[in-house]
Amino acid sequence: MRKIFTVLLAASVLAMPLAATAQVKPAPAGKQAAMQKEVVKKKVVVRKGGWVKGRRLSASDRHRAADIDYRAYQLSAPPRGYHWVRINNNFLLVGITSGLISKVHEAR
Repeated sequence: MRKIFTVLLAASVLAMPLAATAQVKPAPAGKQAAMQKEVVKKKVVVRKGGWVKGRRLSASDRHRAADIDYRAYQLSAPPRGYHWVRINNNFLLVGITSGLISKVHEAR
């Protein structure tokens, strides 16, 4: 009796996926659902000279940056490992070895 029950149970478990897929009916030709996809392109706006804290100066920017005397421009003293540079009318506190921008001051 126990063997018959386990065989019937196994057969019903194996037959379940077939019964579930048999119930799926294709949509009639006149009632097909139309899907619309909308592609949104991301626009990146890059401002020239727009310096942001946490970014890294590129090698070309490092070469055109001029070290300045921070006292002459009434800037705070740079911490150890940093120095003030001037690019156009922007004063940047930059890490000497890493090139990371720590502070940005725009001159007017």
